[in-house]
Amino acid sequence: MPLRLPDRLPAIDLLKQENIFVMDATRAHSQDIRPLKIVVLNLMPLKITTETDLVRLLSNTPLQLEISFMKLQSHTPKNTPVEHMMMFYRSFEDMRHEKFDGMIITGAPVEQLDYEQVSYWEEITTIFKWARTHVTSTLYICWAAQAGLYYNYGVPKYPLPTKMFGIFPQRILMPTLPIFRGFDDEFMMPHSRHTELHRDDITACPELTLIAESDHSGVSIVMARGGREFFITGHMEYAPDTLDREYRRDKDIRTDVAVPVNYYRGDNPDNPPHVTWRAHANLFYANWINYYVYQETPYNIDDIK
Repeated sequence: MPLRLPDRLPAIDLLKQENIFVMDATRAHSQDIRPLKIVVLNLMPLKITTETDLVRLLSNTPLQLEISFMKLQSHTPKNTPVEHMMMFYRSFEDMRHEKFDGMIITGAPVEQLDYEQVSYWEEITTIFKWARTHVTSTLYICWAAQAGLYYNYGVPKYPLPTKMFGIFPQRILMPTLPIFRGFDDEFMMPHSRHTELHRDDITACPELTLIAESDHSGVSIVMARGGREFFITGHMEYAPDTLDREYRRDKDIRTDVAVPVNYYRGDNPDNPPHVTWRAHANLFYANWINYYVYQETPYNIDDIK
């Protein structure tokens, strides 16, 4: 089944080139099916890139999904055309009376600030609270994972001596969970962050379950509320060239940028990336949609609570 996307979203043409079946809203209206409503709060600077990365993963399901994009009123993005934001994004205030089957909250380039110093902290914590009663299951990614754990459960973050940057093996701690159905014992996950969570803080909270971790990159995935919340410290959604673009961007402006670990073939930036995480990323998102959204959400979306 296809993804249902807003008319003229740039990701549509990009994904059709990859033979991914998508349809715009106009065509989808002719189908007598209730699609699952998924909302993405996109906090990343390059909105179109993140949209495409997430839509690509969400396409790997037989269910029809209606994708909406949410923006903050208290923050104006600098790297995305105003016309794009006006055409494809709605503010939280415009959406707060709606309910959604699933939600994804992305990372943001603010992790080295204290949470309360973030200009949109008040608004995003309002969204965190809202999601608990208006969304069946929410994925929090990278900074959003840290922020969500801090706001909802009091889990602190800690600065790293050097940036966690590369592709790291992750160990599954609860292999019988549906979110890991079809997974191998170990999977790879991209990370790009300056802060971390500590295992002891997670395990000390009875409401949280640590379900995947790494000897190298630490806490990986935390589950809460029986799967209504997942907190992912890395970036399973990253495209093959994302870390390469980040590395070359930073190398042009700083001299202390390390080569991302386990990323380039032979660890040589002159070689192309060695992609090791995409299969499990697709499986993770498909499992989330199937087992924690589709099978848990009520048919009448207004019954979500």
